[in-house]
Amino acid sequence: MKRRDFLRTSAAIAALSSLSPVAYANQVRKPRRVGVIGPGWYGKCDLLQLINVEPVEVVTLCDPDSNMVNEAADLVASRQKSGNRPKVFGDYREMLANEQHDIILVDSPDHWHALQMIAAVEAGADVYCQKPTGCDVRESKAMLDAARRTSRIVQIGTQRRSTPHLIEAKQKVVDAGLLGEVAHAEVCCYYHMRRGSTIEECPDKDPPAHLDWDMWTGPAPMRPYNDIVHPRGWRAFMEYCNGIMGDMCVHMLDTTRWMLDLGWPKTISSTGGILVGKNARANITDTQNATFHFDNMDVMWTHRAWGNAADKEYPWSATIYGTKGTLKLSVNKYDFVPRGSGKKLSGKAAIETDKYPTDKPDKDKWNLELHVASAIRGHMQDFLKAVDERTRPVADIEQGHISSASCIMANLAMDLGRTLHWDPATHTVKGDEEANSRLNRDYRAPWQHPGLAAVAKQPLKAAG
Repeated sequence: MKRRDFLRTSAAIAALSSLSPVAYANQVRKPRRVGVIGPGWYGKCDLLQLINVEPVEVVTLCDPDSNMVNEAADLVASRQKSGNRPKVFGDYREMLANEQHDIILVDSPDHWHALQMIAAVEAGADVYCQKPTGCDVRESKAMLDAARRTSRIVQIGTQRRSTPHLIEAKQKVVDAGLLGEVAHAEVCCYYHMRRGSTIEECPDKDPPAHLDWDMWTGPAPMRPYNDIVHPRGWRAFMEYCNGIMGDMCVHMLDTTRWMLDLGWPKTISSTGGILVGKNARANITDTQNATFHFDNMDVMWTHRAWGNAADKEYPWSATIYGTKGTLKLSVNKYDFVPRGSGKKLSGKAAIETDKYPTDKPDKDKWNLELHVASAIRGHMQDFLKAVDERTRPVADIEQGHISSASCIMANLAMDLGRTLHWDPATHTVKGDEEANSRLNRDYRAPWQHPGLAAVAKQPLKAAG
């Protein structure tokens, strides 16, 4: 070896040896192999931020919409360091059987989260799964059980826990004791999220040729195809989600639980229904209230998909009331107002277009929310750190399960018209046989519910 090469090599070895074990591994290992199930709107948002924080190698993409998956493959090829175009699949089982993955992103519609996350961890991957965990309590619990059984790391996409200005609010206000004694919080959403089209305005039709509608529907009840549903409009139909409770309350309930270190609610009650948009195709509630009772405090939820917000500055938010002051939290900012004399505190979302210049074109082309981009990046970094250290991430599957299942049970309490008393040790509603019989939904054959029986090996379908 020439002297200059020896010196250069020695210096490199010395530099590496000074790093922590995790940092050392990041320097010397091959790029993590990543697959994405559901590279639609939020699938792209999540994946592009993952690429921004680490030079991963995206090897596969899966979606029953061949147009969507191929569009995403071209995008990834233009953005990832290798320039490689990922392989595309229409069936996630085929994707998992044909390629080895270090990480899987599950960004499919809610009704698919359980089966796909469980299949991914059983295939040996660590998983970043969008919220909510599942569409019923037992499949959500099955996701937690699968993660623990396989010792895989699972981060749920409740990224408020990684939002820079909310971390600041937690540290400077909550952890600093500025709120005093806390006994009440209010969480809300006043966005007009129900699709208002009527049957006459948007009739059922045959699905487009590029969409495998049977595969897209999966374990959910089979409905006729409708242009409202795909893409993104599926959130207006209870067959595929848990309504605004499961979509929006889960974020703000989870934020409040994280801020105040709350576990399971003791009781859950809820009222509401479709009170205004009765002629719409959407079948999720347009008005709903819920109360989650924890030890010594209540968290109260309200959503109204019509009219004006109660506070136009905080249309989707959490407000925590303390004896010494009030803290308002949203994806855009926070405000702390002390009771009486004292210093007001506030903070805003971190917009990082100078550091991440792709945010601006991604906003224009892929609907990236600039105020959320920093939160996704932080959530991905927390996930990758947990993967390296084999520790629980900030939004570990157990925390996602608690927040998601609580919202699911709020819908059940509304349907039954009574308060549910939850026992987390047995995962049952105390003294309520009817409620317990509805902790799982029926799966469409041949799909099998993971919380009721072992997942059968399904014959593979051709890619769509």
